Amino acid sequence: MGKKRIVEKEGGAVDQGLKSRSLAKVPKKKVTNGVLFVESTYNNTRVSLADKNGNILIWSSSGALGFKGAKKGTPFAASKVGDLVGEKATIIGIKEADVVVIGVGSGRESAIRSFAARGIDLSSIKDMTPVPHNGPKAKKPRKI
Repeated sequence: MGKKRIVEKEGGAVDQGLKSRSLAKVPKKKVTNGVLFVESTYNNTRVSLADKNGNILIWSSSGALGFKGAKKGTPFAASKVGDLVGEKATIIGIKEADVVVIGVGSGRESAIRSFAARGIDLSSIKDMTPVPHNGPKAKKPRKI
């Protein structure tokens, strides 16, 4: 049947090529205040930083950093995304940010913690996760 091929992979680390490529795209604009949007689902975590007018300056996601499949929704992947966005934010001069959290995924808190670890003050944290109230009308019971 031939020789078996063994492929060794790194244990859940960020692809350095993707990280350096995303750091190369930092805008030249200098902003001091911003709004950090953390959208965390079961399958992925997206983090974007906007100015006070709502214009997106920086964004990244777990998938953009090279995580695939079920690893995209983990807190480790979310912390790497928050770390990258925090690094970009310090480059453009962000000193203070409000945080808006959307979604129920496991990466909510870890993305915020790693962003704040870059030395950026967080003035407020709001949870804007949509909550269904009653939802759509249920199907009628099946007649047998």
